[in-house]
Amino acid sequence: MIWAGGGFLVLLISGTPIVLALGIAALLAIELTTTAPISIVAQRVYGGISSFTLMAIPFFVASGLLMEAGGIARRFVNLASALVGWITGSLYMVSIVTGTGLAAISGSGSADTAAISAVMTPEMRKRRYDIDLASAVIAASGSLASIIPPSIVMIVIAITSNQSIGAMFLGGIVPGLLVMTGLMVGCWLYAKRGGDAYRDQEAFTLERLRKGFIDAAPGLLVPIVIIGGIVGGIFTATEAACVALFTTLIVTMFIYRELKPRDLPRILLKAISLSATVLIIIATASVFTWIIATQGFPAMLKDWLTGVTDNPIVFLLIVNLLLLVVGMFMESISAVLILLPILLPMASSYGINPVQFGVITALNLSIGLITPPYGICLYVASTVAGRRIEQVSRKVWLPLGCMLVALMLVTFVPAISLWLPSVLL
Repeated sequence: MIWAGGGFLVLLISGTPIVLALGIAALLAIELTTTAPISIVAQRVYGGISSFTLMAIPFFVASGLLMEAGGIARRFVNLASALVGWITGSLYMVSIVTGTGLAAISGSGSADTAAISAVMTPEMRKRRYDIDLASAVIAASGSLASIIPPSIVMIVIAITSNQSIGAMFLGGIVPGLLVMTGLMVGCWLYAKRGGDAYRDQEAFTLERLRKGFIDAAPGLLVPIVIIGGIVGGIFTATEAACVALFTTLIVTMFIYRELKPRDLPRILLKAISLSATVLIIIATASVFTWIIATQGFPAMLKDWLTGVTDNPIVFLLIVNLLLLVVGMFMESISAVLILLPILLPMASSYGINPVQFGVITALNLSIGLITPPYGICLYVASTVAGRRIEQVSRKVWLPLGCMLVALMLVTFVPAISLWLPSVLL
């Protein structure tokens, strides 16, 4: 255990890419502390990605990239502007609602953040918004892709915990909308005291909303097809991902006509690259998880926690703190693959529903997307805005506070994440 955990931390701190840190630490532990043949590494790597369900990831990634390049993102911004552009701090509201809508298509927080930033940041700068806070809010909006289906993180959580992907997707909808609402309330309160820059509002009209909805309607088909198909039992998550890709392709190429055939090779190569990154992390993490399990770390951690408390509320508080810290330093999928096999059996022993625990895990790690030093969504938003990460980090307190409040509600009110699965499945 010391070789696996200690080696991983040393390599991570030294700046070694996480995929190599996981693989090297596991290899050292196998060689120095077990009698298992070295061929076990190849077996675990293959076993880690030998899953039909994991095939959903490249299709959802490609669908998100097509959405970004094919005009769906811009139309979602226009629809969101028609819906909430009349509220004080309107551009914050538009960014948050757009992030929620894009999350229902792409499943990738960094891609959504880049799309929203590219459209919204110039207008925010023009209207004299606090650009650092704007970047932090856009990053938080992009991070919703980790919670709202078809979240790639949720797919990995469902596979790792042996739960229904449909149940996990449904479990993330209400918490995702809760985070969205919390962000909007927080930004509205800030904008009310922020001066005239935030009162440059557009009047709400049904005609503008109608036009925005009609223009965005073909793009709205994608999340309806994904969620409706999975929940209705029409197709599996992997089949849903294929249908989502095909639907997005039809919408962007033949309805909006903004995506050209010459754009496809570049987009598909990028999708392959991003998907390969995710899958190789899953492969090496499966070796690391196996060595930790064989050395009895889950039992040791369980004994320690049960010795500290037999109260499920205290257990959840400890887990939240652990996941928040881990999310600040580690990529979400790696954190899920390493920690969930250890924590989930313990959560079950405290009587905590696996779907609720999976949603809590995803929400914690989505907060990690806006908190340095990892904070990938924060880095994307600050880069697009042309600001240093240190400047944007000073304003992350507002979206962070809103997300933490939502996290506490999801943690202590199970019905928030369990209501939809219980009604629809």
